[in-house]
Amino acid sequence: MTVHSISHKQDVLDQRHLRHALGRFATGVTVVTTRTRDGKLEALTANSFAAVSLEPPLVLWSLGSNAPSLLGFQEAGCFVVNVLSAAQHHLSRHFATRAENKFANLAYAAGLAGCPILLDALASFQCSTENTIVAGDHVVFIGRVHSAAYRDGEPLIFSAGQYCSHAPLESAD
Repeated sequence: MTVHSISHKQDVLDQRHLRHALGRFATGVTVVTTRTRDGKLEALTANSFAAVSLEPPLVLWSLGSNAPSLLGFQEAGCFVVNVLSAAQHHLSRHFATRAENKFANLAYAAGLAGCPILLDALASFQCSTENTIVAGDHVVFIGRVHSAAYRDGEPLIFSAGQYCSHAPLESAD
C-alpha cells in the first residue's frame, strides 16, 4: 500500500495533493437549485452537502465565491437540495457545466418559493437560508429544512474523482 503524504509548511499546501486526499472521502452527489427574485432558475452540482442539526432541522452546502450563481443563491433566500440516484449521473454532469438555462427541456416540480425539485431524486430538502458564512474561497449556506422527501434507490456516489455506486458489506454478525 502506497501512502502519499505532504506537510503544511508556511501556509502553503499543494492544492492538487489536498484535492486528491479529500477525494478519498466518498460523498453523495446533489444538485442544489433556487429561483432568484427575478424568477431565474439556478442550479449546480455539489457534493459539499451535510446534515447540521435535527433540532432545529438544518443542513449545509457550499458554493465557490467566484461562482456566477452565487448572488442569485444569496438573494433568493431559499434553495432545494436534490440528492441524486445512480441513474441520474447525467444530471450531475449537466448541472456541473455552465449554461444560460440549465432547465431547458428538463421536467421538474416547483417547491418552496418556486425552487425546482428534480423528478426522481432519491431525496429532496426544501430550505430557507438560515445563514451564510464566508470560509476561504467558498460561501457556506446553512438552510432550515421546511420539507423533506425521499424514496428507495441506489445513491450516486463520488469518490477519488469518479462516479460510483455502493456495494453492501457482508455482515460480521
